[in-house]
Amino acid sequence: MTATLLAVQVLNGLQLGVLLFLVAAGLTLVFGVMDFINLAHGVQYMLGAYLAVTFHQLTGSFFLAVPLALAAALVLGLLLEFLVFRHLYDRDHLDQVLATFGVILFLNEGVQIVWGSAPLSYPIPALLEGVIPVMDGFGYPIYRVALILVGLATAVGLWLVVTRTRVGMLVRAGATNARMVSALGVDIRRLFMIVFGFGAMLAGFAGIMAGPILSVEPNMGDGVLILAFVVIVIGGIGSIRGAFVAALLVGLVDTLGRSFMTDIFRTVLDPSAANQVGPALASMLIYVLMAAVLFFRPSGLFPAVGR
Repeated sequence: MTATLLAVQVLNGLQLGVLLFLVAAGLTLVFGVMDFINLAHGVQYMLGAYLAVTFHQLTGSFFLAVPLALAAALVLGLLLEFLVFRHLYDRDHLDQVLATFGVILFLNEGVQIVWGSAPLSYPIPALLEGVIPVMDGFGYPIYRVALILVGLATAVGLWLVVTRTRVGMLVRAGATNARMVSALGVDIRRLFMIVFGFGAMLAGFAGIMAGPILSVEPNMGDGVLILAFVVIVIGGIGSIRGAFVAALLVGLVDTLGRSFMTDIFRTVLDPSAANQVGPALASMLIYVLMAAVLFFRPSGLFPAVGR
């Protein structure tokens, strides 16, 4: 393990963490405010990436494709909320799980019909090409640094919205006691629609930003969804602060574990055994972390007030 490799993997972990935060923030709001289990949230991440591919092909510009794809992701999220999800709010969690799993199957097949099953991508903009020197002559891609900074800026902006605006006040109150908020005269259905649309847009934004560095393909949101659920369980359901801290923690633990666990085991085991044990344990680390957090703090690191 060298200092350069460690620095690079820490940056990679932060990059994964901010992407997970963008997905998990919307998911924790939907779950925390609406008590709605949306397994289709990962599909919205996938749709954001595909929309960015389409708009990049139409405009030829990354900086035009991003806002257009973001707006389209918001519209699609609101459309899904209107056509499907709002009819499930008063149903039990099993119905929600089954219905949203059906949405996953439908949209994954729809994506293959519209865009095909072959992986797609779109290029990094020329402005963000190149590398930033890290150490020992090794550089880190500018786009990945920009992704980290954009994710952090989004986290700050979301925190300001949730803590400093009227809508944010209603969201926090809804996360604590949605029935009481409704009894006070707030249109809870409209609040749900706003929260759901905003969550879909955040998930789509994560997909948009990931598109130039990851393959855009069907089912790409499934793995991200699992990690996002781990994040909100660790951070605390309904908590934006918890989602942010837990996302960075999961990103770093997962990335560093996969990079160095085998080398660590080679110090105590023979290389053959280390090559088997290291990757297996590395893939389990975030779940071990989740179990440890739940053992000591069953409500997560920073649960929403009232939970």
